[in-house]
Amino acid sequence: MSNQTDPRLLLRLTRMLLPYRGRLALAGLALLVAASTVLILGQGLRLVIDQGFMAADAAALRRTLLGLLAVVSVLAAASACRYYLVTWIGERLAADLRQQVFEHLLSLEPAFFERADQPGQGAGEIASRLTADTSVLQTLFGSSISMALRSLVMLLGAIALMLVTQPWLAALVLLGIPATLLPIVWFGRRVRRLSRTSQDRVAELGRYATEALTGIRTVQAFTHEAQERSRYHQRVDEAFASALLRTRQRAWLTGAAMIVVFAAVGLMLWQGGMAVLQGTMSAGELSAFVFYAVLAAGSVATLAEVAGDVQRAAGAAERLLELLDAEPVIRSPANPRPLPTPVRGALAFQGVCFTYPGREQPALAGLDFSITPGERLAIVGPSGAGKSTLLGLLQRFHDPDLGLITLDGCDLRELDPSALRSVMGLVAQEPVLFSGSVAHNLRYGDPEASAAALRTAAADANALEFIEQLPQGFDTELGPNGIQLSGGQRQRIAIARALLKDPTILLLDEATSALDARSEQLVQQALDRLMVGRTSLVIAHRLATVVAADRLLVLDGGSVMATGTHTELLASSPLYRHLAELQFGQSATP
Repeated sequence: MSNQTDPRLLLRLTRMLLPYRGRLALAGLALLVAASTVLILGQGLRLVIDQGFMAADAAALRRTLLGLLAVVSVLAAASACRYYLVTWIGERLAADLRQQVFEHLLSLEPAFFERADQPGQGAGEIASRLTADTSVLQTLFGSSISMALRSLVMLLGAIALMLVTQPWLAALVLLGIPATLLPIVWFGRRVRRLSRTSQDRVAELGRYATEALTGIRTVQAFTHEAQERSRYHQRVDEAFASALLRTRQRAWLTGAAMIVVFAAVGLMLWQGGMAVLQGTMSAGELSAFVFYAVLAAGSVATLAEVAGDVQRAAGAAERLLELLDAEPVIRSPANPRPLPTPVRGALAFQGVCFTYPGREQPALAGLDFSITPGERLAIVGPSGAGKSTLLGLLQRFHDPDLGLITLDGCDLRELDPSALRSVMGLVAQEPVLFSGSVAHNLRYGDPEASAAALRTAAADANALEFIEQLPQGFDTELGPNGIQLSGGQRQRIAIARALLKDPTILLLDEATSALDARSEQLVQQALDRLMVGRTSLVIAHRLATVVAADRLLVLDGGSVMATGTHTELLASSPLYRHLAELQFGQSATP
């Protein structure tokens, strides 16, 4: 992405403001009233000096001050209304944008979040866009644009009133404002650039600390504390140096701004003072003129600052619009074919070939096999044989490059992916649990499940006993990914979740490979109950867990090398016999 992003990208987001055009109109009206009342204050200042102080008229002074109080009251009310409305609009836009992007992300296939060849496409980076980038846009639409419009109105009004008050002095100011702003803008750009660098350094500090603390067990296990302290200390020093450089430039900016502004005001006062002494200008007119000149200079400075905000917001908008414009590769056909009723669970792979994007070696090459309804098929083979890829294709996380996959005779590409996945249940090697209670995680299988159904599913999954021992039972909060639970407990909750879904087709991906013997026994008992009456595809490295399957499929290099029962494969398949000997010993028997 280039450093200079086209600000016109922001115009696409303005369409999201159309539903709130009534509030936008009110905010615009409040902005005009507030800006107008600020300009009226200059005329009030002129009257206070000319008709009050200079004329020594107490009654006129009192009337003018009361009038100014009324103007200030209107200004306060209009400013409060403007602030509330534009802040509401900014927050609403950010909320709508977050929701729209998140909803779109849920429609994208998992591969979108796993593309290592495209920087910024990881799930963590995308999640930061939902927060950081939308916050930048919220600031622009909820504050900066309002400030810019108010400053523009006040600048135009101030210029008009200066020209009416004293044209020749106004011409001097109009020529002088750009000259006085040049050093401020120059230093301001340097400060903004250094601010971005400093923010990047601080972000790197946070990333490094998070990585080290997340992996604290590994850090301490390898006694790497000293090295981590040293590296973090180095990054802290770099962040400090960057912040110090930014602070030094900001100090120069502050000093230069004060000198330039006071020099400009002094020049105006000298020129205007001479006019007052010569009688061509009243003291009140000079005061009002200085007020308008300072107002105009401040407005120009605000507009210059907002220009930087617009550029940053354009970059944020570009990153978010990239996500909104991402088209899902896997999508439902225009007229999806309905699932058979009832779904029997017959599956067939016919000449299926698939290669992951960016790779040359195919993951599956000419895969041919079928599964009958209710059959328990175990899939075995060395790492990289294509076992997990096969399950991904079944769930339409990918589509085959060549060949056909069918469910009860229907091509999976003719089905709605959501309908297809609704009849499948997955229990993975590392099941994903979500922040929330046990019950919340179980109801992923069936959002309407009753408390009794939860207990039944937990009992069938051998999970009820440990769930009831948790502090609040089914209402116990589990933390991110069930961090409070052991691997075996997480697996049993995943099995209970699958039981609640009651799928026709069950996919088990290394569901017991990471467990100890006792947990494996409990999980295997639960899986045996789960597989009854369902078409089941079981991937396992431990052959002891699949020797009782109806049939075993031996994969290698993405192709079917052999199929049959455990006993048949020991006799007919050298690869299976080799795998069995590695696990069971020379006898190749469990």
